[in-house]
Amino acid sequence: MPNPGNKTERGYHKRSLNSNGGWNKTGCMSFINQPINCYSSEIRAAVLVVHGEKAHPCYFSKDAYAAMTKDGKYAGNKELLIIPGAVHTDLCARLDVIPFDKIVEFMDGAFGA
Repeated sequence: MPNPGNKTERGYHKRSLNSNGGWNKTGCMSFINQPINCYSSEIRAAVLVVHGEKAHPCYFSKDAYAAMTKDGKYAGNKELLIIPGAVHTDLCARLDVIPFDKIVEFMDGAFGA
């Protein structure tokens, strides 16, 4: 099957549900009732959430970050970085889009240089 729509060749796979017309044998509907963000405010480790603005599940990263920082005593070492105009595969493959400088800055601050 050709790569439909605006999907990138690198990010396209014929069995991916997000690749328009893809298929799979199992789904993740069992996760729908899991409160996966309920205890995320208890994460003590530093967390940098990096997401492309135009990637479909960007809303999830925003929600996860909000849950990690809401009323959490460990919120000070959490950061959300949204990359303008980027899609998911841009952050895997495009060296001109990946915010290496920001990642290094975060890691240096979180773990000491």
